Amino acid sequence: MNLKNQKQMKKLATLLIAGAVILMYSCGPSAKEQEEKRIADSIKVADCIAMIQAEQQRIGDSISKVHEEKRKMDSVAHEDSVKKHLIKPMKAEKKMHEMKKTKKTK
Repeated sequence: MNLKNQKQMKKLATLLIAGAVILMYSCGPSAKEQEEKRIADSIKVADCIAMIQAEQQRIGDSISKVHEEKRKMDSVAHEDSVKKHLIKPMKAEKKMHEMKKTKKTK
């Protein structure tokens, strides 16, 4: 009788394990749900990348604007320093200044 009980217990244990495996498999997301999640994740990543690129463009534009304003301010400051005779004009500036004078006298 003991041998018969052991066989029944083995069958029962095998059945329980098989049932647990099937139950665990059936609890997971379906292939369709997995595909939908993959697509949604891809869209989120693409949106994040687009936002990052827009921010990089905005920062680049701001830096360019600052450089342009600094160049203008430096040019005005240089011109003012030349007018006040704080610095000597550059050779190219001298030539342009002389050309303007000769045009005015003609």
